Amino acid sequence: MKRTSVLGAAAAPTFGGCGSPNDTWTTFLGIQGAACRTTDAILPRMSKHALQLTCLMALASAALAAQQPASPRAAAPHDVTGYWVSVVTEDWRWRMTTPPKGDFISIPLSDEGRKAAFAWDPKTEGSCKAYGAGGLMHIPTRLNISWQSDDVLKVESDAGQQTRLLRFSPKLAPGPRSLQGFSVAEWEPLGPGTGRAGGPPPPRALKVVTTNLLEGWLRKNGVAYSDQTTIVEHWDRVAFPNGDVWLTVSQYVSDPRYLTGEYTTSMHFKREPDGSKWRPVPCRDL
Repeated sequence: MKRTSVLGAAAAPTFGGCGSPNDTWTTFLGIQGAACRTTDAILPRMSKHALQLTCLMALASAALAAQQPASPRAAAPHDVTGYWVSVVTEDWRWRMTTPPKGDFISIPLSDEGRKAAFAWDPKTEGSCKAYGAGGLMHIPTRLNISWQSDDVLKVESDAGQQTRLLRFSPKLAPGPRSLQGFSVAEWEPLGPGTGRAGGPPPPRALKVVTTNLLEGWLRKNGVAYSDQTTIVEHWDRVAFPNGDVWLTVSQYVSDPRYLTGEYTTSMHFKREPDGSKWRPVPCRDL
């Protein structure tokens, strides 16, 4: 039987008996032999045309199943799970200590944003507002990253005892606003194109877009972002020959209310061998 492709016939097929030279479908499907002889014995009244149609349908189903994309977990270009510790190499002054009221250097605040910053009460230091998605990654912390399911990455922090859920192709509505908001993740190719024909695919990194936020703080001294904020993050993992593994999170915060432009920062984390130093401490729910 001549075929130009699996599902496209160049000429009408010629059917033969089970195990005959023309029995291409059953041979292709790997059911020629005992299974095929059993089918002839059990279903003597089934026409050969019906049997061939059944085989064709099974082949089509197998082809469709093979085309189903891998889950985000299976498609991950690298392993970001495990325990990670902050390595503060940037903005030490504002991350390792609580800055004084009104210190918002390098943050492009609007007039309304400045007003909110100067309204901060130092007695609220440690508030959970400092541990929302817009500020959490800046705080010196440890992260525990794991797969909650095949399409949801869970990011837990010991500082503030927070949990972020990074959802790939989410099927549920965002729900009510929260400090961690609603995060949509994808494995994004790095650079243009999709790789050369026949060559390896381009490297990919984790991209996360977070919306549906409650108002929170960019810094522990009450420099705020509003509930209209959108946060875009790129998570890049790098392994070095000495065995060290690093995770860099580049964050881009856009807020039409409290910011006049995009606020860009990057945070660095080093992988730890285990969770022996994991010490969750809750934030103050004021």
